[in-house]
Amino acid sequence: MKSKILVIEDNEQNMYLTTFILEKSGFEVLQARSGPLGIESAGLNKPDLIILDIQLPEMDGYAVARELKKGPETCRIPIVAVTSHAMVGDREAVLAAGCDGYLEKPINPDTFVSSIKRFLNPDSGI
Repeated sequence: MKSKILVIEDNEQNMYLTTFILEKSGFEVLQARSGPLGIESAGLNKPDLIILDIQLPEMDGYAVARELKKGPETCRIPIVAVTSHAMVGDREAVLAAGCDGYLEKPINPDTFVSSIKRFLNPDSGI
């Protein structure tokens, strides 16, 4: 069975690239273009992993992560922030909001999938 990944991203080019890479690697990809839509989709679809942009319209990624971690249906879903926020302290802020991982943009297509797989199979050592 394919792992299901929800991508919460408002930038069309980033959404396209992320979706393309993940689908090419055999994942089922769900898309949400805002925080509230992402929270709704996560509750309805129960993805195996959420890839979350931090700079989103309506509700930033920090608030989205906190909300997802509060929900009984979504609190155990791993969240990986993929963001251009790369200043000192940004990684810590992302993790403090409830994200399980942090990857910087621009993503590296050669290593992106292996980085994501670590969060899908934390015990596999991939």
